[in-house]
Amino acid sequence: MKLFYVPGVCSLSPHILLREMGAQFQADRVDRKTKVSESGVDYNALNPKGYVPGLQLDDGTLLTEGAAIALYLADQKGGERIAPRPGSKERYKLQEWLIFIATEIHKNYSPLFRKTPDPAFRENLLKRYDLIAKVLDKQPYLLGETFSAADAYLFAVSRWAERSELPLPPSVQRFMERMKQRPAVAEALKVEGLA
Repeated sequence: MKLFYVPGVCSLSPHILLREMGAQFQADRVDRKTKVSESGVDYNALNPKGYVPGLQLDDGTLLTEGAAIALYLADQKGGERIAPRPGSKERYKLQEWLIFIATEIHKNYSPLFRKTPDPAFRENLLKRYDLIAKVLDKQPYLLGETFSAADAYLFAVSRWAERSELPLPPSVQRFMERMKQRPAVAEALKVEGLA
């Protein structure tokens, strides 16, 4: 497999997951401006959406969208390290978190990166983080005592809080520190030049 990524963006999430699983993969950095990867792939030609992550499977199939990639990885060898078993209530809770993070956290950050951000998005994010904080006040990870794909996604997008001058609740700050201590997270950050 080949993971197309840009340092510091949401592609960090599947990067962490691949390392958590012990998967064999190649990380191929995409230049943000030219959209050409380090291996010489014209990423826009490969993925007309133009953004990462992109996970190219051994048969050439390209998967995009972080939550979809996470669910694909969950069903592969090593997937039990990042997700509850298929068909379980816990697996549906994982899907619920992935969708919530994608629609309520990830997408609300984008407007904050504009020169004149709409304050409504900041308020929306603060409310969503309050919901997450209530969960993390009681347990170390979103699904309880065990790390999951949802935690990798939350970590990846929550790294943008500092850049956006968004104060994270204390339990989310502790979660972020706990995540940095995971060997797979530390390695992904190092490879992407974010450590």
